[in-house]
Amino acid sequence: MLYDIIVVGGGPAGLTAAIYGARAGKRVLLVERESIGGQIVYSPQVENYPALPHVSGAELANKMYEQVEALGVEIISEEATGAARQDDGTFLLTTDYGSHRGRTLILATGVQHRRLGLPGEEELVGAGVSYCAVCDGAFYKERDVAVVGGGDTALQDALFLSNTCRSVTVVVRRDRWRGEAALARQLESRHNVTVLFEHRPVGYAVEDGELRGLIVEGKEGRRTLSVEGVFLAVGQEPCSAAFAGLAGVDGAGYFPVGERCRTDIPGLYVAGDCRAKEVRQLTTAVGDGAVAALAACADLDAQDAQT
Repeated sequence: MLYDIIVVGGGPAGLTAAIYGARAGKRVLLVERESIGGQIVYSPQVENYPALPHVSGAELANKMYEQVEALGVEIISEEATGAARQDDGTFLLTTDYGSHRGRTLILATGVQHRRLGLPGEEELVGAGVSYCAVCDGAFYKERDVAVVGGGDTALQDALFLSNTCRSVTVVVRRDRWRGEAALARQLESRHNVTVLFEHRPVGYAVEDGELRGLIVEGKEGRRTLSVEGVFLAVGQEPCSAAFAGLAGVDGAGYFPVGERCRTDIPGLYVAGDCRAKEVRQLTTAVGDGAVAALAACADLDAQDAQT
């Protein structure tokens, strides 16, 4: 089947692109390798989305998914492994299950959690180390945990965990928060939260294959925090490798595409957090999705008018 628009990525940018494409009467395919919603699913509380001041990321993602599905968008769970522009101007998207053809292609591949890269870290994921407080926080009720990071995600995770955990220690590499002041004020009022500024994790304390602590280093040397869970919120990196050869990436791995979301390749667009830009927020991702889809629709209409 030849689709009018293929969207790679089921986060807010990809979902919005699918909505706009379907509403314009285009045949749209949405390809997502994991769960629909992208990184916003991991946010326990979204408070900066217009008209929805209090909504969980999972609830917001579910509402967007329902809207996309109701519009007749075909949604498949496959991992995109690459794409190429064909001689006839269409795109061939390859996945771990096969391939799909589209007249246009929107890359909304998003970002993924950045690792610390400490020895033994991968083995501890799911066994003491987590990237999602909402997903795994319930396992640490009345237990001591640490959160690593100083941005909005770290602040949100620490706030969420402080509701059920015995204690939460936040390890911040810098001497101040990078996240919203309002979130910082909320966290600093919690009696069971300790913040260690100018500290960095250097290792994990492990006993019998289980996490027993987090080793941190500060101006006064090293110490081991006695915690049973460590939640990492140290930033994200773009999921762009599969399409680097097609669209090109900058030194940080982001697609170097401007606000119009158009690449130099006709019919190829980029939307969301995988795009090189200064602000990466839910609202900017949604805006990118709309811009990319409208550009694709305009180009398709122009093509059809010439035939």
